[in-house]
Amino acid sequence: MDIINLPSPNFDDRPAGGPIDILLLHYTGMQTADEAINRLRDPAARVSSHYVVDEDGSILCLVREEKRAWHAGVSYWGGAREINARSIGIEIVNPGHEWGYRPFPVAQMQAVTALSQQIVAQHAIPARRIIGHSDVAPLRKQDPGELFDWQSLAAQGVGLWPTPNPVAWTETQFLQALGLYGYDLDGPAGTAPATMHHAAVLAFQRHFAPARLDGRIDDALSAVLHGLLLAAGIDPTQID
Repeated sequence: MDIINLPSPNFDDRPAGGPIDILLLHYTGMQTADEAINRLRDPAARVSSHYVVDEDGSILCLVREEKRAWHAGVSYWGGAREINARSIGIEIVNPGHEWGYRPFPVAQMQAVTALSQQIVAQHAIPARRIIGHSDVAPLRKQDPGELFDWQSLAAQGVGLWPTPNPVAWTETQFLQALGLYGYDLDGPAGTAPATMHHAAVLAFQRHFAPARLDGRIDDALSAVLHGLLLAAGIDPTQID
């Protein structure tokens, strides 16, 4: 796998002794790859990622993995809020929902898969912590979005893809299960619970049930989440 080094000045040191236990995937959300790469290397922008994967499958390294890149922003996963400190970020070139969201080409997905496999093996990142920007920031972000092929990635050993398993959950139990998996159900101070819950459910759908993006909890979606907990080795009897 060929990786081109194109350093960004936008990084700092990770906290001493902290883990690297999250792989966070994004789309660039800009009109061109060059525009996105220039921004990720612009000191004034104060944003970056460890890697960028272009549509033709070429891979750029902007920040060394041992350093903290600035890609997650205000975020949360599984009790942690400083996601940049413990994650490796991959930006995947795609114009995103604002500029003409489109499927990710085969060559690009192959490169993302190979790079992700290498990162996961190097850092022993758990499958349930291979997630998207929308998973950790559901109020603000939609990427990499419903067209990203999470199922194919999981089939190659990167992340999880659930087999639905029916369960009789109330809406409250579903939300409890969603939080147990890692999603933020509280949000920033002052966020209305209904607003945060809808955003979290929609983020879950974008990742694990992308055929329907309505933020609605029902038996079908509960079966997907129940299957996901089982795939992650999380005991669903914790839900009361």
